[in-house]
Amino acid sequence: MSNNIEVEVRTFVTDAEYARLAEFFAVNAKPLGADEQTTFYFDVPQDVRIQRNAQYAKLWLKCGKIHDEQREEIEIRFAREDFEKMETLFAALGYGVKIKWFRRRLSFEWDGVAVALDDTKGYGKILELEIMADQDAKDQALEKLRQKMSELDIAPTTRQEFDRRYEEYSADWRTAVGD
Repeated sequence: MSNNIEVEVRTFVTDAEYARLAEFFAVNAKPLGADEQTTFYFDVPQDVRIQRNAQYAKLWLKCGKIHDEQREEIEIRFAREDFEKMETLFAALGYGVKIKWFRRRLSFEWDGVAVALDDTKGYGKILELEIMADQDAKDQALEKLRQKMSELDIAPTTRQEFDRRYEEYSADWRTAVGD
């Protein structure tokens, strides 16, 4: 079985929490670097995205609903210089860009957990803890992530709050990012 189930717990954080967490992970985790990411969500029935970062670009599909704690994920990497071609391909198929995200991400590996501290333009700062698991291990992974969040003394943001903030961003992202 492959580890194709993304299991994640996330929360919005304040500027002070973001700074505290960045310091904590710099000391207590393996730093994986900082990255600038551009992500386009397409206006299609599934959660289909393309992303460009400093090293590569990728196309990926996340099955299920946005903000689910456990979702199958299919990812295909491609050359970062082909990002615009991929956007053009989707446009030629009749699929426009639904949302654009511009974020700075600090990444860490912490006790078998992928950690992302994101600062997304017009959206906010987010802590995300993630484990890629197979179908049989996804519930155990989710429990580990909840425990790790508790160790950080941070409460996960509710799905309802993420949905609300996503809808707000979705309605006004062009203004929020100056597009």
